[in-house]
Amino acid sequence: MQKLLGSNFLKKAIFLAATFGLVQLLIVTGVINPFIMDTLTTICINIILAVSLNLITGFTGQFSLGHAGFMSIGAYTCTIITLRVPTTLGFITGLLAGAILAALVGAVVGLPTLRLRGDYLAIATLGMAEIIRIIFLNLDITNGAAGLFNNNQYVNWFWLFLFTAGTVVLISNFIKSSHGRACISIREDEIAAEAVGINSTKYKVTAFVMGAFFAGIAGSMHSSYFYFIKPDLFGFLKSINILVIVVFGGLGSISGSIIAAILLALISTSLQSIPELQMVIYAAMLITIMLFRPQGLMGSKELSLSLFKKWSSLIHRKNGGEA
Repeated sequence: MQKLLGSNFLKKAIFLAATFGLVQLLIVTGVINPFIMDTLTTICINIILAVSLNLITGFTGQFSLGHAGFMSIGAYTCTIITLRVPTTLGFITGLLAGAILAALVGAVVGLPTLRLRGDYLAIATLGMAEIIRIIFLNLDITNGAAGLFNNNQYVNWFWLFLFTAGTVVLISNFIKSSHGRACISIREDEIAAEAVGINSTKYKVTAFVMGAFFAGIAGSMHSSYFYFIKPDLFGFLKSINILVIVVFGGLGSISGSIIAAILLALISTSLQSIPELQMVIYAAMLITIMLFRPQGLMGSKELSLSLFKKWSSLIHRKNGGEA
């Protein structure tokens, strides 16, 4: 068993190292230009947001519409700190402070609201996100509606890869732990979970705080790469866009969230040449996909070698049967 775990860990480490090295090589050689790098950054930030929201909505079953609010806390906290300490150390401090502050707000909001369920919880989290946006809109330190401009770009491929891979690994390990299984049991049947001794409020708040923490990291990454932030960037539509990625990829599938974040970013980028029809085509594609695949691309499954073997076996049997 230990050999098997060691082997899987080694394979994952080699894959991650190879991915980082390949992209870094493409950046150094100029194959990945600034436009592609912008798209890659958007993909990485969306992966962090989608995977963290999937922990709340997909694995714990809590319908949250406030993820953009936590993202904005991370973005503004990191920007305010880096404007005063314009160094890499300031960026790291701001990122950690933004993530921790987002988690603290998540805990404060989560304790009373997570006793609600379904649509009531969605309305409560949406209201929370709007309160955060209005606060940033009226504070002097955030420069109100005019927003904040950061002269320095601290985020590069190293930081993008580190925090994106770190988020995926940490949340995956959490889900596979006893705490993660408790969250999944709450999603499946909260009454039955409580009947066997699982503290549903504790685990729902834990998942909510973890999701808020990583959303804060995503917000910090966004503000440290794209220079400019304002309250309207973190409104209702941003929360909906994150939720679309989660549902499109599959509720309860980390692999699905990653694939959906990549596909939707590429689709949106490819449609930028026709801005007048961009959102129409984008919405029509989403509707079509959800009609034919309502459970999302991956459903609740994860990508693995065994899944590829199963698909290849099914294709082989189908081709053999037709022959």
